[in-house]
Amino acid sequence: MFKLSIVLASLALTGCASVAGEKFQPVSIQTIHDSKEVSGIGCNLSNDAGNWFLVSPGSVMVHKSTGDMIVDCKKGNLSGSSTLVSKSNGAVWGNILLGGGIGYIVDRNTGAGFDYPNTTTIQMRDIATAPVALPSPQAASETVKAN
Repeated sequence: MFKLSIVLASLALTGCASVAGEKFQPVSIQTIHDSKEVSGIGCNLSNDAGNWFLVSPGSVMVHKSTGDMIVDCKKGNLSGSSTLVSKSNGAVWGNILLGGGIGYIVDRNTGAGFDYPNTTTIQMRDIATAPVALPSPQAASETVKAN
């Protein structure tokens, strides 16, 4: 009976992401423009657990969360952004099966049961050559009437 208790306890702990998992994760960002890597771009990363900054290509340790992470990169005329989707990892599912709802709630609140993509490439665009806004249809019709 004692051995069975030890086996069940160890199974329960392996399923719990808050015990076995990490609350922090490294995220690497690289930036490209015209199919070439561009270095030296400043990138802000943010989720509901905090804000971080890196210079591409680079990595930063972020606090994991159930919320998605927004990445905004800018330098000079170049700008790019992306959303990193937070996905549940295998440990959170083991926790639901073995530990029930309490462990899942802990994992959800700490972010330990969720991961972001480890590496992300941000496509930069030249904001100096952004499309020019067209006149509204009303302004265009007034121009035609004037002629």
